[in-house]
Amino acid sequence: MERKSYPTDLTDMEWEILAPLIPPAKEGGHPPTTDMGEICNAIYYHLKTGCQWNMLPGDFPPRSTVYSYYRKWQGHGVWEKFNHTLGGQVRSKLGKSTQPTALAVDSQSVKTDQKKGMCMVLTDVKR
Repeated sequence: MERKSYPTDLTDMEWEILAPLIPPAKEGGHPPTTDMGEICNAIYYHLKTGCQWNMLPGDFPPRSTVYSYYRKWQGHGVWEKFNHTLGGQVRSKLGKSTQPTALAVDSQSVKTDQKKGMCMVLTDVKR
């Protein structure tokens, strides 16, 4: 039985871009039985709708599996890789360098538990 389609589902082209950025399964363990594309779809559904993990629709993989991958990928920097790769592609399509050409840093002391805060803003420099 095919599952219901959601507006947050990745297209085939989007999955083609993101799939290589997902860490491979550990060697020597059981091969994964869950479709990583479906894991991504469930995570994007959760992030877009703001629903609780236990409120994911039943046609996604089990919520404990989805949450486990979400946390593991968070620790491995997968979300940063996704953003970096997609951001670079968008910049390239706009005719810009894949990396910003300037970095503006503003630092100030903030009185919150005696810790200092820093705000960084990425900008493009027009020449």
